[in-house]
Amino acid sequence: MRNHEVTRRQNLLDSYGNIAEPGWSRRQLQTYRREDIKAPAFRIKEWDYYLILNKDFGLALTMSDDGYMGLQSASFLKFTDQPFEHTETIFNLLPMGRLKMPETSSCGNCLYRDDRLFLSYEISNLPSGRGRRRHLICNFRNFYHGKSLKCNIFLDEPDMDTMVIATPWNRKHAFYYNQKINCMRASGKVLFDGRIYRFNPRTDFGTLDWGRGVWTYENTWYWGTCSCDMDGHSFGFNIGYGFGNTRAASENVLFWDGAAHKLDDIMFLIPGDHGSDPIRDRGKEGKRRGGGGRDAIRYLEKWRYTSSDGRFEMDFVPIIDRRAKIDRKFICSDQHQVFGKMSGTAILDDGRKIVLKDVLCSAEHIYNRF
Repeated sequence: MRNHEVTRRQNLLDSYGNIAEPGWSRRQLQTYRREDIKAPAFRIKEWDYYLILNKDFGLALTMSDDGYMGLQSASFLKFTDQPFEHTETIFNLLPMGRLKMPETSSCGNCLYRDDRLFLSYEISNLPSGRGRRRHLICNFRNFYHGKSLKCNIFLDEPDMDTMVIATPWNRKHAFYYNQKINCMRASGKVLFDGRIYRFNPRTDFGTLDWGRGVWTYENTWYWGTCSCDMDGHSFGFNIGYGFGNTRAASENVLFWDGAAHKLDDIMFLIPGDHGSDPIRDRGKEGKRRGGGGRDAIRYLEKWRYTSSDGRFEMDFVPIIDRRAKIDRKFICSDQHQVFGKMSGTAILDDGRKIVLKDVLCSAEHIYNRF
């Protein structure tokens, strides 16, 4: 069944190391256990990625253990006046599980420390007892031209729906278990270049991209995310495709006041891109595609989004392209994470129309071979 929803608690993997029940869910009902994986440890990928946005600036933090390498990074972005972005990444050789990334997103702390970077994620209960608070601390020495980046941020996560998807590949032992938590109200501050940037929980939000799995060697994906306040109501979305065998379900979901509203297929129409199609490619593995090549794609021109069910129709006007490219022959990554303003309409399950006008969002097109 397309958009099959998983509704019962169970182990994520069966005795053969494959996903027992592919599909999407509103919570982490499927239990991920590293010991259940049948693939070699150097192929296991585990990461926690946080994106926190204000209309004028943003911060992204990544902690990851990708088997034969680790990537710990921070990005700082400014969207007004003269747009600016910088990402600094620390590579680790053969972490192989030593970071001890938690097997669930709901508890367990993460810590990375070396002579340049201190990065900490801690989870506690909200004072009301109805949800969680995520505390993010980063101190990155010599982040940009000798200047340090520091942050101390809180994200409040009430008891609400999220987007969880269990995606297989057409190869044994390969899988992807992913959760996107949108609409976490953000407070705290970032210190950079002699200035203090403050997040306001009335208007600013954080998103968690939590991923665990065993990937195939070559993959392409599209991902978009948004969280915003609309007259006191929280609204957000997670959209994407191209990664693994998505015959069971898409990852396209709207969020309104903590409730998930499931969408079918959504197409990213990026100028110059003639790549993967979410309908045509159901059941296939995401691989490198695209007309005249990725260098021909015009990421800073206006994008369009259209949906198979007519419930997500948007224009996206880019502000800045956070591009990162690594090509070491056997290891290659070509990343375009674009930040810009979204306008258009989204329709909830009950037919209510949500109208967006120049709302700051993130959209990305990533190719990896590693």
